[in-house]
Amino acid sequence: MHTTEDVILHITTASDWQAALDQGTYRCNSLDTEGFIHCSKLGQILTVANHYYPGQQGLVLLWIAPDRLTADLRWEPASGDVFPHIYGALNLDAVLAVSEFSAGADGTFQHVNKPAFTR
Repeated sequence: MHTTEDVILHITTASDWQAALDQGTYRCNSLDTEGFIHCSKLGQILTVANHYYPGQQGLVLLWIAPDRLTADLRWEPASGDVFPHIYGALNLDAVLAVSEFSAGADGTFQHVNKPAFTR
């Protein structure tokens, strides 16, 4: 059983996640432009969200099991920390849960709804 501490997270829009479900795999713009999908650990996600997504609504968090990835996962330094990057498309069976993730009325992200993983 996975816990919130041993997963990695990725921020995306609900519509991009739905497109991934329809297509059977998840890709994002950074995979094409930078060669990887940006991810974070739970303790990093609010800082990332407040820096790159201030005020945005309609986002979701993908809770990803690293041990289920079919693409290469690399931990790389960025912004004074080390972040997980997925070098390839995200296989959907690596996603343990999806939770809503939107900025509060003041435009900041202050809370993460932690899901219970059932697989």
